[in-house]
Amino acid sequence: MKIKIASFLVFIFFTRLGFSQESTAPTNLPKYDVIPLHFGMSLGFNYMDFTIHNSSAFWVLDSIYSVENIPQVGLNINIVSNYNIPYSNFSLRFLPGLNLGQRNLEYWVKKDTTYYSHTMKIESTFLDFPILLEYKGARINNFRPYLIAGGSFKIDLASQKRIRDDERPKIRLSRLSYYYELGFGTDFFLEYFKFAMELKYVVGINNVLVRDNTQYTQAIERMNSKMLMLSFTFEGSDIRIFKFGKRKG
Repeated sequence: MKIKIASFLVFIFFTRLGFSQESTAPTNLPKYDVIPLHFGMSLGFNYMDFTIHNSSAFWVLDSIYSVENIPQVGLNINIVSNYNIPYSNFSLRFLPGLNLGQRNLEYWVKKDTTYYSHTMKIESTFLDFPILLEYKGARINNFRPYLIAGGSFKIDLASQKRIRDDERPKIRLSRLSYYYELGFGTDFFLEYFKFAMELKYVVGINNVLVRDNTQYTQAIERMNSKMLMLSFTFEGSDIRIFKFGKRKG
């Protein structure tokens, strides 16, 4: 059901992007795209998750009965640097920032003849370094849709955090991870700055599982990070947006 809803939203977005070629003169920030550099701030939420592939040894392990990942909601804070590529509808964007979140792994463990659950709370504090290419649709007054795609690498500052005795057993994640990113959004041109809402799907490429000598990691062949990110972005014509000046354009 979720896939059908997402497909419908993407279909509506592409239809709007393709057929919105007739636009009237913009009323706010009419020279926005002429200025090559824009800066701003992005705040939002993430929905951190894992893709888990069971190992071939999973079916012969004595104690591990199942492994389930439980996504959690986190926060994003990013600085926006945008370069408008001349004579095109494309922009190059660099958004360094922080992704704060948590994912829980619930193991069902067999001990003697009984089963019990053990939940591992996997916290992550990512230094995030995405580089993205944005394709902008036709502007209609103060509204414009866009598509975005690119890649990123993240450094997990919490991966080396000391595991307390009351948290054990608990697996570790690798410090570095790599991703590709796809998304779409909508720009709203206001009087003094541009506001945008963006939905982005971030998929991990490398295996983030750090193996140890326990059955908790032997049960997993590969584990990739992924997340859904909803962002709210505020950008000005230049860095003077933060000085509350009356610059318009």
